[in-house]
Amino acid sequence: MVDFALVLNAGSSSLKFCVFRRPDNSAWELASRGQIEGIGTSPHLSAKDDAGKKLVDENLDGVKDGADAIEALAKWLRANYGGSRVLGVGHRVVHGGTKFDGPTIVDAAVLKDLRDLIPLAPLHQPYNLAAIEAVFERLPDVPQVACFDTSFHRGHDEVADLIPFPADLRETGLQRFGFHGLSYEYISTVLPEVAPEIADGRVIVAHLGSGASLCAMKNGKSVDSTLGFTAVDGLCMGTRPGSVDPGAILYLFQNLGLSAKDVESILYKKSGLIGISGISNDMRVLLESSEPSAKLAVDYFVYRTAKEIGALTAVLGGIDAIVFTAGIGENSPEVRRRICEASSWLGIEIDSQANSARAAKISTGSSKVSAWVIPTNEELMIARHTGALLGLRKEVSV
Repeated sequence: MVDFALVLNAGSSSLKFCVFRRPDNSAWELASRGQIEGIGTSPHLSAKDDAGKKLVDENLDGVKDGADAIEALAKWLRANYGGSRVLGVGHRVVHGGTKFDGPTIVDAAVLKDLRDLIPLAPLHQPYNLAAIEAVFERLPDVPQVACFDTSFHRGHDEVADLIPFPADLRETGLQRFGFHGLSYEYISTVLPEVAPEIADGRVIVAHLGSGASLCAMKNGKSVDSTLGFTAVDGLCMGTRPGSVDPGAILYLFQNLGLSAKDVESILYKKSGLIGISGISNDMRVLLESSEPSAKLAVDYFVYRTAKEIGALTAVLGGIDAIVFTAGIGENSPEVRRRICEASSWLGIEIDSQANSARAAKISTGSSKVSAWVIPTNEELMIARHTGALLGLRKEVSV
């Protein structure tokens, strides 16, 4: 019998998963990873093993929501890992609020506290929690662990997390949190191996994807982040605007007569790259487009990122390195080049050949500030936390 643990990352239309196995009580290994995408529209299941071999690639019927997706995944797991024991399930949960500063075992009380945070992360939190509830229904005796995107940023100086509202409002829980913490935490754990010369230095990590943010790190710890109370702040994103003058939001209510639901939809689903371009929220599509609005969207994405790099450099008192990660950061040499060139005043000198070749280090040898591309692995970070909290193993290997 081979024991295994699951890692789930549930979204509004997708369910990403990893299966980690433990043969004969040895170290944990990645057995497979995959996703169910197109939930509610054109559901499709795909998965590969640890060597990249395709295990399944098929359309699904009747997968209308997250609960159906969990059931479809359970069916596939039974067919491929029948007879094995599920020792634990780890989940990505975007918002942990002020109460959860680290991974936690989920029970009914924890679920209630996390539901209260749904208004702060409406694009993510409901689906993260729905997956937990679905697993409880099907595997009630299997322990589950919630791993939070906010946890890595706890411990900031008070001034970094302050929202300058009156004290009575701040006491209701209004503060900056920061997100993408599982990604940043993973990068901090691999820097000593991948780039030991910067691991203890002043590093800005650029998690650039459909959701995008920067994290200023010193000695491997988060000092500040561009995301704040919610996941709308900071950089321009696929469908979210990033930092916006609050007066513009008031204008939507007071002058245009929009409802709170209308404004929420604008902020979370209709702004950012899709809002500027009117074409797509996908950076690849925009880079290939000849439309002026697509060019403007890319220009603004680069502009905002370079501007915030400058601000976080001031917070750190200088910068030793920048690290690119996540979908755009890992896979778009063009966006990396443009951001580095816009930040050249800091002493970043990009090596065009290394950048195009997707090398780990993409700056020249004479660059005063080094630039790197390091793939993130949030699922592995969740697996490590789950195993440690449940006492399942000391380490997870990939």
